[in-house]
Amino acid sequence: MRTALILLLLLALASAAGSLIPQFPNSPERVAQFLSTHSVLGEVYRRAGLFDVFGTWWFGFITALLFTSLIACLLPRSRAHLRAIRQRPVHARELDALPLHREMLVAAPPEVAARTAARVLRRRRFRVATEGASVAAEKGALREAGSLIFHWAFVLLLVGVIVGKGTGYSGRAAIVEGQTWTDARLNYDATRLRLGRYFDGDFSGLGLRLIDYRDAFDPETALPLYFESELELLDASGAPVGTAVASVNHPVAFEQLRVYQYGFGWAPVVSAAKDGQVLADGPVLMSQQTAPEGRSQLAQTWHGFVKLPQVRPEVDMAVELELWPDGRGFLFEGMPMFDANAPLIRYQVWEGRLLDPSKASLDTRFMRVVRGGFLWEGSTVDLDRACIAAGPAATVTAQAGCPGGVEPSLTLTFDSLPHYSVLQVGKDIGVPVVLAAAILIVVGLLAALYTSRRKLWVRAEPAGEGSRLIVGGLALQRRSQFQTEFDRTVDALVAASGGSVREAVAAP
Repeated sequence: MRTALILLLLLALASAAGSLIPQFPNSPERVAQFLSTHSVLGEVYRRAGLFDVFGTWWFGFITALLFTSLIACLLPRSRAHLRAIRQRPVHARELDALPLHREMLVAAPPEVAARTAARVLRRRRFRVATEGASVAAEKGALREAGSLIFHWAFVLLLVGVIVGKGTGYSGRAAIVEGQTWTDARLNYDATRLRLGRYFDGDFSGLGLRLIDYRDAFDPETALPLYFESELELLDASGAPVGTAVASVNHPVAFEQLRVYQYGFGWAPVVSAAKDGQVLADGPVLMSQQTAPEGRSQLAQTWHGFVKLPQVRPEVDMAVELELWPDGRGFLFEGMPMFDANAPLIRYQVWEGRLLDPSKASLDTRFMRVVRGGFLWEGSTVDLDRACIAAGPAATVTAQAGCPGGVEPSLTLTFDSLPHYSVLQVGKDIGVPVVLAAAILIVVGLLAALYTSRRKLWVRAEPAGEGSRLIVGGLALQRRSQFQTEFDRTVDALVAASGGSVREAVAAP
């Protein structure tokens, strides 16, 4: 056990390092930043494997040693406990040498008094063995059983975590209202996908369709009241199998997947066209920057990009979008925007050379802003002239309509503004094992802490027409509490044996 405790300490120290130091499997960008700002210390950490603690050979070695030590300790203890349970309580000879000792004269003859004592002790949940006019009883084996359950459950917990996390995966899925997402590697956010070290690459192929996203906020504090996503569940063939609602702290269990509500955002549906030919069409998943201290996150605008490579010979184009879901937020800076209300988009047109195909960011090192303007829901702008080509004009921004007689060549249309929901999706077959282990740990700990081993011996000797009842007791734990139990048990034994004639000896 001493060895196991030392190994647990080493494992805890290694886990603390893995929590405090950025880990490459979780956040490679933070590791790169650490290496660039701490060149010497970063190289030391890299050589020691501290950027991937849980994948190093020494962490696995400590874990294997801990398993070996625990099992080597528990196996002999378990065998000894099973032998103790099967054995009958052992009779004692010198009862007057025990810490608790009483002698009484009772009316019942010795054999009757012994049988009665055995019956009384069984009713009090003692294990009893009789030998003539002598009774041996004990209880409290649950204490050692609880200790063994606790330690075996800890082994089970380690197995569940290693198998579950090692063979599973977790990642984030962003789904726009009305769209369907399939559990496949390419559909996850690549920067947030975490694969177990023993994952075989076989994703489930199950589908999720976002029927509706709902949320509510306190109008005074702008604090969230609830977030939830109503989902239609699809099997691997695409057939619907039911619906479910994922909300904070209430995940959806779908076969081997567990789906958590993680976040939300806005996804304006925009379309870009050139000479009537559609270049890009669909929702743009917008993101926010973290609000400064003292400002509500709901007051922050949302940002996204529409990239149009080779829109003209040797010229790439990108449209940067800044969204106010509630158009009043444009006029009143700092106003929380709870719902969509006359949404407004400010756009900037960049021209040059696109270096990054990502839809979430824009590298502008070889690009320049050529024009910009505003766009309301239901409106179309002429990107070449930065004017309103069709639909309602952005009156609060004094956006001008396009002069007649000229057909716009390159247009951008803002069709609608649905939500998108961010879901944390994962597969972990070890969850039931971990849950069972956690329950067993609590059960075993309670049994080990709140029970104690107690032993009682009763001997009945002839004394005139009755018998002399000699009772001895011993508690291995919680001795002060056993004093009260011993006195009550002795009183019950005397009463069941016909009552006390007189007490012969009393020893505290």
